Amino acid sequence: MRSWPFLLLSLLAACQAAPSERPDTLVNLATVQSGPRVQADELDGAIRQQPDNAGLLARRATLRLAAGQPSAALSDISSALAIDDADGELYFLQARALRALGRLSQALAAARQAAANGFNSPELPLLEGETHLAAHQYGAALESLDRTLRLDPDQPAALFYKGLAYAATADTTQALDYLHAALARDPRQPEILHQLAFLLNAYRLPAEAARYAAQGLRLDSTSGSLAYDYGRQLELLGRPDSALRYYRRALRLDTTQYRADYRLALAAGAHGQRPAAIIPHLKRALRRNARLPQARALLAEALEAQHRLPEAYTQFRLLVAENPGNQHWTYKVWKTGEAVRAMLPDSLRPPTNYYRRATVAPVAAPPQQ
Repeated sequence: MRSWPFLLLSLLAACQAAPSERPDTLVNLATVQSGPRVQADELDGAIRQQPDNAGLLARRATLRLAAGQPSAALSDISSALAIDDADGELYFLQARALRALGRLSQALAAARQAAANGFNSPELPLLEGETHLAAHQYGAALESLDRTLRLDPDQPAALFYKGLAYAATADTTQALDYLHAALARDPRQPEILHQLAFLLNAYRLPAEAARYAAQGLRLDSTSGSLAYDYGRQLELLGRPDSALRYYRRALRLDTTQYRADYRLALAAGAHGQRPAAIIPHLKRALRRNARLPQARALLAEALEAQHRLPEAYTQFRLLVAENPGNQHWTYKVWKTGEAVRAMLPDSLRPPTNYYRRATVAPVAAPPQQ
């Protein structure tokens, strides 16, 4: 059975909407991927000799998928389908390659073609369910995953994805039940442990989260996600200094851990550190999630304090767009805008824009009785 892929979602939008919140041995990914990549290259000669052999093309496509080369795999699959367009497994391979490329609607269409041509492995509805989940189509995802479980009741990937789907719809009880069920069937899978720890932290259950985060780090000490989870439970348990060490570790392991950037910035701001220290953290975090509470306001004011006024002006304008009618941010836009205007040469300077504070319309007196 092929190893099942894990969605590396941010625990979806659900945890954003949840209550507000070894000695390290790095794996050489090039070495890990060289096996299937080399095997795929070794098929080149055979395919040149037998260019109409759809089986060889499918084999090379499978190896290229395993080596992380979905575009090359898709090219092989297209060639194989030109030879045999009635092979359901070829359409399934096509769906896998399209999913790996993020072409979700096309992946689902290829999956339907696979079913229409007789491919009925449990992996097909599993792929459909994961793809619907990536597209935030949670009802359709659950339907596909239920089909998988009817064919294979102990499929850990299907249970895991059902947990993510329920977490996305804020059904925490169901989410935890399915994640625990997935873990019971695949206890050495770090991603399941990460999602359990993340969800429990989001619902302010850090003591429970700590157990899963620690177990996950024992299995994979290079996981930035699990390092973040462990730091978050330490922060929730009132150990902020230890938490900050884990947040820094999370970023060393995985620069995409924007929540670690966000937490480091909040901590730096709370301790009165110079704005220059928090600006890089906030910029990275906002590139990955523009809706982090307080983040844009902190960034705008830090840029203003550092006299980086054109950048501050841009951030204040975004705050006004996100908070229409907010007088504080409207004033900040005017103030920094005028400061930026004053920095321009006379020949480029637009006319002064006078700030007019909004007035509240007087309330009419009640009619005399």
